[in-house]
Amino acid sequence: MNDINKIQKEIIEEFKNFSNQLDKYDYLIKLGKKANSINPKYKKEENTIKDCQVETWFYADLKNGKIFYYIDSKSLLTKGIISLLLRVLSGQKPEDIQNSNLYFIEKIGLKNNFSFLRANSLGKLVDRMKLETKKHGK
Repeated sequence: MNDINKIQKEIIEEFKNFSNQLDKYDYLIKLGKKANSINPKYKKEENTIKDCQVETWFYADLKNGKIFYYIDSKSLLTKGIISLLLRVLSGQKPEDIQNSNLYFIEKIGLKNNFSFLRANSLGKLVDRMKLETKKHGK
């Protein structure tokens, strides 16, 4: 099992502890409060995720053959979701990210329990993360 799948399985196990959607949202907000903010120098128009419901900034960097993502949002719930995505994808090889199937999003109930706009924003963020692997030569 590769690292991406291993981390996804860990997240799925964590979310089994929550009995309802409200508990999941509370947990995501707590993760959002703990999440690191992006360096202010990356909070510029060219680094925003277009058409997201909430202003979200994105920057990626290739170091030692692995992509590291720096993402931030004005919404604590969105930051919580971002922290899960970062946990799964940041620090992974570009080809592993490109070939990944992010099944944890559906398994923990994020995809079906979000509004259309929030689910659309999540999809745009995942697409941007995968697109970034191509920009870095993979």
